[in-house]
Amino acid sequence: MVRGIRGATTVDRNNAEEIREATQELLKMMLAENQLCTEDLVSAIFTVTSDLNADFPASSARGIGWQLVPLLCATEIPVPGSLSHCIRVLLHANTTRNQREVRHIFLRNAVFLRKDLIDADN
Repeated sequence: MVRGIRGATTVDRNNAEEIREATQELLKMMLAENQLCTEDLVSAIFTVTSDLNADFPASSARGIGWQLVPLLCATEIPVPGSLSHCIRVLLHANTTRNQREVRHIFLRNAVFLRKDLIDADN
């Protein structure tokens, strides 16, 4: 079964190294929390807020071994008052987990984006 897994994180500055570190931290945690390996991945769609253009999150994924995973980056819709410096990902993965068992990961200031998903785990 293919499932969608959401994740998001933030950085303090529009800096390539910060974007790489935050993205890799997020992706590694998404795999670990969902007991996935790179072979399980179908694809990933990344979005960044318009204030982040120092690096592509997909490049960060390639840096941790996702060379064969189809990846796409886009800019998030600039809704007034929305969270800034934010990196989001929708990961598609083959898994035997049902939707309630999937662990969505929100780190740093992004924990406020989908508090309902985080609270559902408790």
